[in-house]
Amino acid sequence: MLETIKDTVSYIKTHIKDEPEIGIILGTGLGGLVNEIDIEVSLPYNEIPNFPVSTVEGHSGKLIFGKLGGKNVVAMQGRFHFYEGYEMWQVIYPVRIMKYLGIKNLFVSNASGGVNPDFEIGDLMIITDHICLVPNPLIGRNIPEFGPRFPDMSDAYDKSLVKQGKELAAELGIDVQEGVYTATTGPTFETPAEYKYFRVIGSDTVGMSTVPEVIAARQMEIPVFAMSIITDLVVPGKIVEVTHEEVQKVASKAEAKMTKIFKGMIEKL
Repeated sequence: MLETIKDTVSYIKTHIKDEPEIGIILGTGLGGLVNEIDIEVSLPYNEIPNFPVSTVEGHSGKLIFGKLGGKNVVAMQGRFHFYEGYEMWQVIYPVRIMKYLGIKNLFVSNASGGVNPDFEIGDLMIITDHICLVPNPLIGRNIPEFGPRFPDMSDAYDKSLVKQGKELAAELGIDVQEGVYTATTGPTFETPAEYKYFRVIGSDTVGMSTVPEVIAARQMEIPVFAMSIITDLVVPGKIVEVTHEEVQKVASKAEAKMTKIFKGMIEKL
């Protein structure tokens, strides 16, 4: 695995001139943030050795290098999911690559369903904790170079970055929620009984991504800031039939606010 990662990193380094400081993972319908990046290099996933290929609509499948907020960044325009049939090591492979490229912080976004009755469609939620209902990506042989066998998750989402995000949102006049994100395998949207269960166990929103990438980042001691866009509500009395197309539509409408927060935070790092 380590040699495979080094092979991928070596290829990428032949195409870029600056080491990225910040990694960004863009979720369903949220690829528009790349329009704010002063792009220097764009590498399609299918041209990168050993790299998975995104198969989901709304994930264009490019690794973008350039400047955002005055910092060198690498952005994933499209991520990988367990439900696509990938092994968990493949889902987190890009995070490993980003680490070996030199990133110091990771920003993650996703589209998710709100189970908190106080939420509304289009809300932004800063993730402060998570519940993992997917296979843990660290199961299997541990590679010491990646970090400890039993990494601590008490600070999965960097508290100082969460504080900065809330303060910047207030400065920009953008309302934000905060709460717990629950990761499920998908690809089905959940049943009403399952949504009720998620709320009972402490969830504020539920989705099909993010947590494996965060776990991998924290094992490698990369601070993480993550944000969800609430694309549908799954609370009693507000549950309606959901489609992937509707999720993308709502996410794209709300992403401008998320982009302002990400860009502003990156400028201040």
